[in-house]
Amino acid sequence: MAKGHRSQIKRERNANKDTRPNAKVSYAKVSATKAKIVLDTVKGKNVREAEAILRYTPRNAARVIEKVLKSAIANAENNLEMDPSTLYIEEAFANQGPTMKRIRPRAQGRAYRIEKKTSHITIILNER
Repeated sequence: MAKGHRSQIKRERNANKDTRPNAKVSYAKVSATKAKIVLDTVKGKNVREAEAILRYTPRNAARVIEKVLKSAIANAENNLEMDPSTLYIEEAFANQGPTMKRIRPRAQGRAYRIEKKTSHITIILNER
């Protein structure tokens, strides 16, 4: 059981805000496992190096992640006045989103289920 009143607990939790620049895309039409493969290649890298890697990665998830990375860089530059040349990817993760269920008609009146998976991709940057 938590100690203190609910408003006090919320106040304490909201006091320590994360000031690192980040960007998130929700409901990306890429499965989380496929996105994680690409995210692992750029995790911990310099921002410019990561952009170059993503540009030449032949995976669908790389296009989505590249957009999220550019958004995180813009957030750092415009909102927090950080120098883009000193930024690196500190955290990058993909959580599973809701799955869209679709039906594919098959022979003899049967129906197969097609699952179109989505994910929530987050990139958090920091300065070196």
